[in-house]
Amino acid sequence: MEITVTFPDELAAPLLTGQEPARAALEALALEAYRQRRISGYQLRTLLGIPSRYELDGFLKQHEVYDYTIEDFEKDLAGIREKQEADSPARSLLPIPDPSIILC
Repeated sequence: MEITVTFPDELAAPLLTGQEPARAALEALALEAYRQRRISGYQLRTLLGIPSRYELDGFLKQHEVYDYTIEDFEKDLAGIREKQEADSPARSLLPIPDPSIILC
């Protein structure tokens, strides 16, 4: 599929930051679809021609896209608590705060 986008030159310069316009538009579109979870990491890699998951992780970090959500954190925290209770039901080895009081 080919898409053509036209916008004024004075707006193009700050948006492109030295990149080829077509590549910049493709990356922006693909990153937003990935952020919204409309495409997978594999699909993002394929679309952008990124050869490995490791390189994709670097690309996502460069664009400040992180996969670790608050839901992921809460699942991990619950798993840690379960493990601690199973290992030592009488006392917790590591006090873990309630996620509702953690300030970011």
